[in-house]
Amino acid sequence: MTGEDAASGPAGLAARLAAIHAAAFAGPHDAPWSEAAFTALLEQPGVFPVEATDGFILMRTVADEAEILTLAVRPAARRAGLGGRLVGEGVRAAAARGAVRVFLEVAEDNAAARALYARAGFTEAGRRPGYYAGADGGRRDALLLALNLATPLP
Repeated sequence: MTGEDAASGPAGLAARLAAIHAAAFAGPHDAPWSEAAFTALLEQPGVFPVEATDGFILMRTVADEAEILTLAVRPAARRAGLGGRLVGEGVRAAAARGAVRVFLEVAEDNAAARALYARAGFTEAGRRPGYYAGADGGRRDALLLALNLATPLP
């Protein structure tokens, strides 16, 4: 690469995100995304990450809507506010790109993530039965959450 460390280019970004995702989603019900999956997502229009050393949020904006594709925080860095900061920064970045509403899916049984998104102002807007396929072969329902950016953020 010209004048760049390979770790800072697109392939390096995908590798960093995949490594954090693998650490964050290492449970028996989880299916972490591969480096190839992150590479493909990052090539799509409107997809952007907000990174920190121990976590990231990956989002997509289309027209006036945004979607949180995934949020990952290394287990050792949890319960210190990083997830909330990433959500806040991601939502602000989506708003700067013209989003007026943000959506995401979260596993119904993921109490910690549901609490995080509730603190950020997200509310339940629907359900997707059997949406998540786990590494164990089981399927879990997802809750569709939404945040209207026309109201002030908490």
